[in-house]
Amino acid sequence: MKITLQYFEGCPNWTLAYERLIALAGDRPDIVLTRQIIDTAEEAERTGFHGSPSILIDDIDPFAGPGAPVGLACRRYLTPEGPAGAPTLDQLRAALPPATTTTTTPLSDKKEV
Repeated sequence: MKITLQYFEGCPNWTLAYERLIALAGDRPDIVLTRQIIDTAEEAERTGFHGSPSILIDDIDPFAGPGAPVGLACRRYLTPEGPAGAPTLDQLRAALPPATTTTTTPLSDKKEV
């Protein structure tokens, strides 16, 4: 399973989301974790970026509701503790499909063209 963390450099919450995803990947060897920097409004529009940080699981944003805005902005998540800059580890686990057995590859930064 592929998980992509989308973010922009000025986002104060992407590192928290990243730390949680690393913890999640440590429990799930079937996860391939990558990061994708979104650095322009045009790129945000083209990729359907719902704000930073966004987490795509197999190219789908499980946290974006119908009509969620697209753009280069900070994102808020509704958690059991209230609004936050990243989903909780439990919310991330709940968004994943059941585990499979594959190998992981190293984390990489990627820039789509």
